[in-house]
Amino acid sequence: MGWDVRGGSGGATIWIVVDDRESRIASVGALLAQMEGVTVTVKRLQTGDYFIEEKAVLERKRVPDFLESLFHGRLFAQARRLAESPVRSFLILEGPSSEWTQRHIKREAVQGAMLTLSVVFGIPVLRSQDEAETARLILYTAQQMQSVSSSTWRRPGRSPSGKRALQIRVLSSLPRVGTKRALRLLDHFGTLEKIVAAPLEELLLIPGIGQQTAQSIHWAVHEECTSYHM
Repeated sequence: MGWDVRGGSGGATIWIVVDDRESRIASVGALLAQMEGVTVTVKRLQTGDYFIEEKAVLERKRVPDFLESLFHGRLFAQARRLAESPVRSFLILEGPSSEWTQRHIKREAVQGAMLTLSVVFGIPVLRSQDEAETARLILYTAQQMQSVSSSTWRRPGRSPSGKRALQIRVLSSLPRVGTKRALRLLDHFGTLEKIVAAPLEELLLIPGIGQQTAQSIHWAVHEECTSYHM
């Protein structure tokens, strides 16, 4: 199945590619194609479900799919592929709050997965109630990209490659860290896992990591959780 539909007219055209496997099970692509100024193309994508404005890749997961991927060990393998993409990547988690509570999922399990996705892999996670809201979020993302200069979205020169470049990018996204402090953290601890597990006192031993920065890092990667209530 494949289709190429231009929606409406006026303003700069928004280009979105939908993976052909996604188009068979979701109406999000069809909803996007009905929006003014949007052109949707369906073809096979190597990574993600939606390729937006050639600047971002999106993975869309319903709550049951998210939980199945988490419990069967596929979620973080998918996250690694998204994180290694040369363009920005994010994930939309779609479904009402009742889908969490019906499955009696503990809050710490969900938040642990969210922290890993956002902090370790640097992948933002957005929440959506249904396919219509997902389509609106995708449109808004594309509009925001068009409103920002391409130099802001595209990294200068060659895209970072290799594990160390990915680790630096992830650490740099933490509050008050930046590239220089990320390099110092990696030189001291060696791995992201050790940085995440480090107590506040050990973070303070790193040159250039003061009390506020150490507290910000510790706050970002540690969270006390109780039972899950939406």
